[in-house]
Parts: sequence; structure tokens; C-alpha cells
Amino acid sequence: MKTLDLNELVRNHPYPGRGVVLGRSADDKKAVIAYFIMGRSENSRNRVFETTEDGIRTRAYDESKMVDPSLIIYHPVRIVGDDTVVTNGDQTDTVAGFMAEGKSSRDALFTREFEPDAPNFTPRISGVLSFGQEDGFKYEMSILKSADEAGSACSRFFYDYPALAGKGHLIHTYERDGNPLPTFCGEPRPVAIDDDIDAMTEALWESLDANNKISLYVAYTDLNSMKTETRMINKNERKVR
Repeated sequence: MKTLDLNELVRNHPYPGRGVVLGRSADDKKAVIAYFIMGRSENSRNRVFETTEDGIRTRAYDESKMVDPSLIIYHPVRIVGDDTVVTNGDQTDTVAGFMAEGKSSRDALFTREFEPDAPNFTPRISGVLSFGQEDGFKYEMSILKSADEAGSACSRFFYDYPALAGKGHLIHTYERDGNPLPTFCGEPRPVAIDDDIDAMTEALWESLDANNKISLYVAYTDLNSMKTETRMINKNERKVR
């Protein structure tokens, strides 16, 4: 399958919603994670990422303007033992909880479904990066989406990937802009992964739509030392950390 340009994919899509990227750097030395959020409403745009002991969370930038936190305040990234969980909602906690008990992420996601935000029925997208493999690590991705326009049932799709040098996969919530917003279609997109965390962070941030982007998190883990470098950009704070 042809490997695509991550930045071009995002640049040509004004509203992909929330997105997860997992993969391996082209120099074969690093595991790579990226997660971004976008928003159109004032409530959605009133957010920033901040670090936690085991990952990151979203929080209100201006608490006085927060209206409904139910679907926008959550932990997108959590580390569980040798694994990292990345999702677009509070299913991060569900997956992390199951895995901490020795159960699978798939078992966890069979207890969840798409978001209750009719008529969009925003899908829940998730990824798990697992270290301790013979070749360093592997990763899996999933999407839980409405089976019909009425939101009467949930379809669940799971994808397992070997970690190949220079390759990753992107999955995001919306196929295109619209009203209601059409759910992401097909498999996660195969994309090229840069060696350099700063180059990837800057290029991806600049490729996201200027009006709709909110925050971006990128993490590179060295497969020899297992040390992780992170970068975080919050539009509201106007800085890289």
C-alpha cells in the first residue's frame, strides 16, 4: 500500500476533527506518537493540553467560559506499564483500566461505543503502542462508529500493525467537513514518519487548518534508551513546550 504524505493529507482537509498518528521513524530508532484536536465551537476551542504523571489531559483554557465538559475534557494519552494508550475521549481511561488488570484493549472497547452527540455520532478512535516486542514495538488502532444514521448500533473495527521504519498510520474522526459531520471511512491512512521530532511537530501544526486547530502533542521514544522526548503546542498559549 502506498505511503502518503501526512502533512498533505491534513492540509487538504479543513476539519479532520481529532487525529491519532502512530508509527516508527525512518531511521528505525524511534517510536512515534502524535495526537491533535480541532474545534469549531467556542466551547471546543477553549482548551489546551497539559502534562500529567502518566501522559496528558485536556483542560479549559478559560474555566469561566466552559459550558459542557463531558466530551471535551479527558486524558488523550496515558502510559500503562510498557504500553501507551492514545484516544480521542474518555475511553483512554477505560482501556488503561482494562490493561492494568491484564485484559486487552479490545475487551475494553467492546464496553464503549461512539460519542452521544447526535446527529454527528462522532466515532471513538484509539491507538495502543506496545513495547517489549522482538523488533521493539507494535501498535494497534481502532474506531468505534455508528452503524447507521440513527445511531441505533455500534460497529467496531480493529487494526494491528508491525512497526516498519519510516511508516505510520493516521486515523481521524471526520471524513470531511459537513453538517452533520461524516464519519471517517475505511482503514487508517499509511503515512511517512519523519526522523526529527521538531520537524514533524512544526510541519504537522502548520498543516492543520489555522482556524480550527487547537492543540498538538508529539512524542518520540528512543528504542535503545527508552527515553521519550515530547512536544506540545497549544494555540491558546501560543507556544511550544
